[in-house]
Amino acid sequence: MSWVTLAMSEGYSMKLAGFLLLLAGWGIVLSTIMLIAPTPARTGFVLAGIAVEALGLILVARSHLEPKGERQG
Repeated sequence: MSWVTLAMSEGYSMKLAGFLLLLAGWGIVLSTIMLIAPTPARTGFVLAGIAVEALGLILVARSHLEPKGERQG
């Protein structure tokens, strides 16, 4: 069984997607700061990168929550 199959079968895909989005957001922000001159376009790209990071953080946070059916109480 490959690691991809194991990750998908055990529900790690949401965590993996979240961490990859965090990395992608950082990549967008850092490359924008280095490659684009200070203009409104640069601000837009930085905000887009931060939004991607926020989506990644939300996915990571939600992947650590217990499903509703497994809660005791």
